[in-house]
Amino acid sequence: MLHIYNATSSDFPIIQEIAYITWPDTFGAILSKEQISYMVEMMYSTAALTEQTTQKKHQYLLVKDETKHLGYASYELNYKGLSKTKIHKIYILPEAQGKGVGKLLMNTITDIARKNQDTILSLNVNRDNAAFDFYKNIGFEKVGEENIDIGDGFLMEDFIMDKKLV
Repeated sequence: MLHIYNATSSDFPIIQEIAYITWPDTFGAILSKEQISYMVEMMYSTAALTEQTTQKKHQYLLVKDETKHLGYASYELNYKGLSKTKIHKIYILPEAQGKGVGKLLMNTITDIARKNQDTILSLNVNRDNAAFDFYKNIGFEKVGEENIDIGDGFLMEDFIMDKKLV
């Protein structure tokens, strides 16, 4: 049975461990090792996670089964003052993919967004990430593209995807 809960700062090592496993698996064929290393440090250092959760209003969810943690997601309600919930991150361990973990996280975020009167879920996904199809299959639509300069000569080349909550 899967259990989902709100992460706290004491869970940062679990989030970091999952990121260290999932990022090379997810992006190894898309991004250089240098860019993966740079981005993981930029997004998952303890200082970065602290800033996200205290200053940027990101909330993390962790999901686990009886024996181990399987994935996480982070989201932000009322993104940019709009009735929109931004899903900043969602990563599932490779061996847990295709077993409903991602859907559970997405359904949980959807329920939270609705309870907070947000009417749109929004996320960015790398243009070459296979997760694009997962998002399309659960009702997200591509609404744009953006290139984000993240420093050190690296660029995030993303699709922007939205899902209307009705």
